[in-house]
Amino acid sequence: MSSLPYLSPRQEGQVDAWTEEAAQAGRVGTQRLRDVSTEVPPPDVATALGLAPGRPAVVRRRTMLLDGRPVELTDSWYPAEIADGTALAAMGKIKGGAVTLLANMGRSVHEAREDIAFRDATADEAAELNLPAGTPVIVLSRTCLDAEGAVFEASVMVMGAEGRRLRYRLVAG
Repeated sequence: MSSLPYLSPRQEGQVDAWTEEAAQAGRVGTQRLRDVSTEVPPPDVATALGLAPGRPAVVRRRTMLLDGRPVELTDSWYPAEIADGTALAAMGKIKGGAVTLLANMGRSVHEAREDIAFRDATADEAAELNLPAGTPVIVLSRTCLDAEGAVFEASVMVMGAEGRRLRYRLVAG
């Protein structure tokens, strides 16, 4: 898995990054939207978004499926002042994905910060991912900033560790 395609807006008629990445491996990648709501985020997400304690954000919760099997839980959070009144705050797929919608709103990813942690799956995560309780998972937390340094998205992705490979390409200068 490389993060770069997930940070780049899609062109008209182009499939989302997850579908494309799976297809390149000869597989089928889809997603199921579990929930869209406005709520107070957990403290780590609120800090990443720069929100004062108790301030709400919009969250889009998805289950990523590979060949029909759940492989990742993705919760993407947006400050309410950015998401309210947009497709980010509505239940339903977003054509081109959130990254494309945000770019059309003037919020392109200039910088992404990622933290990776390893722990055992919670009972709810294990159930949603069809994993035995206590299975090791990777937790990838990503914060997206625009060219002015303003944070507009914080995502938390939980995935089974088995068979995963994370790929990073860094260009200096």
